[in-house]
Amino acid sequence: MVLPILGKFRPKLPNLGKRASLAGMNPAVSIVMPVFGVEDYVGKTIESLLAQDFPDWELWCVDDGSRDRSGAICDAYAAKDPRIRVIHKENGGAAEARNAAIRRARGRWFWFVDSDDWAEPGMLSSLVGPGEAADAQLVVGGFHIDTFGKGPEPFTQRQSLPSRTYASQAEFRRDAHRLFDKNLLYPPWNKLFRADYLRANNIFFPDTFWDDLPFNLAVLRDVERVVLVEDAHYHFLRKRGESETARYRPEAHERRIEEHRWMCDLFRHWGVDTPESREFLARRHVERLLGCIENVCTPACPLRGRERLAAVERIVLSPEVAPAMALARPRSKRLKFLLFPFRHRLPRLALWEGMAISFVRRHDTTFFARAKAHR
Repeated sequence: MVLPILGKFRPKLPNLGKRASLAGMNPAVSIVMPVFGVEDYVGKTIESLLAQDFPDWELWCVDDGSRDRSGAICDAYAAKDPRIRVIHKENGGAAEARNAAIRRARGRWFWFVDSDDWAEPGMLSSLVGPGEAADAQLVVGGFHIDTFGKGPEPFTQRQSLPSRTYASQAEFRRDAHRLFDKNLLYPPWNKLFRADYLRANNIFFPDTFWDDLPFNLAVLRDVERVVLVEDAHYHFLRKRGESETARYRPEAHERRIEEHRWMCDLFRHWGVDTPESREFLARRHVERLLGCIENVCTPACPLRGRERLAAVERIVLSPEVAPAMALARPRSKRLKFLLFPFRHRLPRLALWEGMAISFVRRHDTTFFARAKAHR
């Protein structure tokens, strides 16, 4: 199924027939979707959920104080399908919205969906079956990143690894660096989470921006039964200029340092200290520091001149960079080139590089996505 991506949305509600009768039972899957300011997207997302070939679900749309028609669109769908429930609340952020639904949901599994993405019809069936067969606590699927630039068609990058049911907790932990390297363990929307596992461990989304990583790290910390599914049915859309990943964040560097410590702590907790895991952790950190420099070089950043250079100096010369660079092994000549200012401690060169990256990202999103995918 190919869903329309462009243009204004007007609700077109299908005749659900017998599917609606499932609403009176405890569903297999509780789909949780925070909604804020997405009137041009949320209808397409809900349509993709209605098209799932696995119909035993409930959908919690949490209208987080939207000022546009987003909440009304959700209400229109809920009026036609009793599996869809809408919570209207004051704006409190995506984490608070998800947690509000978690507390009310009745499903055996949780699936967390973003309200400006979409899923192919086989998404749920491809994950639920293997998850149930293995009595898993976590099911990880593949996904696509669809980046829209100037043209009508996106650049699509597939992220997946071959299917695997991990025989033990230790086996999963030893292999986790490969899943992280494919970005499969960071987002919540390519996964099914066992509801009783989340509740038994009191796991909720933390009240912070970039809340996905700490939530998933809390899930991964002591998870025992994990299934990996190669199928990639979820489509993460990079299009909206106002999205969270496009904003200037003054605390981005401090947050990336904190995230690096979280990741190192996770692998220590697991007792995993292999050459592969050490190299992965080091390379992951310096790659994200490139994003911190780009963040400083965006037009939205209020720093100018010496202030901007000083901010880049703090990133390039931070104490954890040298040991990370000693371990990191860039996978491409492009990444090796981009990390040259870090390896040789050249802040001014890093600043120029950040300005160039920011310019390309703003003026040719598709080229930027292709370059990033192959670095």
